[in-house]
Amino acid sequence: MRLQNKAAIITGAGSGIGRAIAILFAREGAQVAVSDINKETGQATVDMIKEKSGEAFFVSTNMTDPVQVKSMVAEVKKRYKKVDILVNSAGVFLVGNIVDTTEEMWDKVMDLNVRGIYLSCKYCIPAMIESGGGSIINIASEAGLGVWKDLIAYCVSKTAVIALTKSIALDYASKNIRANTVCPGTTETPMPLKWAASQPDPQKARRAMEEIRPANRLGKPEEIAYGVLYFATDESPYATGAVLSIDGGATV
Repeated sequence: MRLQNKAAIITGAGSGIGRAIAILFAREGAQVAVSDINKETGQATVDMIKEKSGEAFFVSTNMTDPVQVKSMVAEVKKRYKKVDILVNSAGVFLVGNIVDTTEEMWDKVMDLNVRGIYLSCKYCIPAMIESGGGSIINIASEAGLGVWKDLIAYCVSKTAVIALTKSIALDYASKNIRANTVCPGTTETPMPLKWAASQPDPQKARRAMEEIRPANRLGKPEEIAYGVLYFATDESPYATGAVLSIDGGATV
């Protein structure tokens, strides 16, 4: 098992990519803290892990609230005595250009996609230092590597995630803490599928998402999870500040 005896926090683990990461990490031997704002879906992820004899517990967390984020880290330290891995997968996707995007929409995207990651890293890093180091993997997006039409807040937030991650990699390499970014392409998760379903022709909207990438399909959450797993394991000790695209070739 590639993560035996590792304690991992996965935010946004109640669905989509975060859930796939949590399940894979548990299968690889990690002790998993499933963090999500949605108690029902978060607990469902825990139940899926335990059905396969994995170790996990749910911690309800609003990632934009520093008190709750600090409590999340404290709960994991209390239960598992350490924090080895942090995966920030919680995020929100809103459509709009600069005129259409309201201030409330802008703040919502920045609060969760950027501030939430800032807070979780801020409070996890001291715990990692205490236990001799750790690995941080932040989930950005193909939209952080190139501008996509009518996604201004989302693109800016995901570009910020990449810069934030590189800054952590630079500042904490001497503390044996690695920080890397995974940039998924559009994946079969609730966020893009909900957007497609809201369009006048949902099937056409889905095909449009598929056709902009050479692979001519959407990604699967498990395919993203395996990329995250590499950065979490001891197999990647020289990887820090890296940006891994898993997008079916869309950014080519």
